Amino acid sequence: MTSISNISKGSIIRFRGEPHRIENLVHRTPGNLRAFYQAGMKNLKTGRNVEYRFSASESVDLIVTERKQYQYLYRDGDDFVMMDSETFDQIHIARQIIGDPARFIKEGMTVDIVFADDGSILEAELSTFAELEITETSPATKDDRATSGTKPAILETGAEINVPMFIQTGSVVRVDTRSGDYIERVKK
Repeated sequence: MTSISNISKGSIIRFRGEPHRIENLVHRTPGNLRAFYQAGMKNLKTGRNVEYRFSASESVDLIVTERKQYQYLYRDGDDFVMMDSETFDQIHIARQIIGDPARFIKEGMTVDIVFADDGSILEAELSTFAELEITETSPATKDDRATSGTKPAILETGAEINVPMFIQTGSVVRVDTRSGDYIERVKK
């Protein structure tokens, strides 16, 4: 147990029996009232966001974590099979742990996996940007390329995103894995 004043953004705590990551933490001292910490947290099991007000003297259960890099190998049903680059051990990770960014994962990608002190997997994080090839999109006419609109495109992973009109099938694009937004065309 540690004081809430020793916790920072990104820390993982056990709150009401479940692991939560601190998304934001603000110390407030309102006038003649007692100081408190306003915390915005994400439940790592359900994915829900939680707001909670801790008193300044309150203690929380800090979870000691270990972060390791794994390489994505292949998909096994709803699970993703990952390999430790150092020991070559393989583990299965459920799609729910990776979340929505799982639609941008491709073979050979590096994934950061966060383990709790008891060995359980708390979360898996892809790199912020992924370079993926466009496998299918509608061809654009010369007039379409002059406008600033977007069109749907299917990536090599099967995910669908919106891209500018000038992007063609076979182009490699950089995608933000957090939001699914097109960032730029990659020149190879």
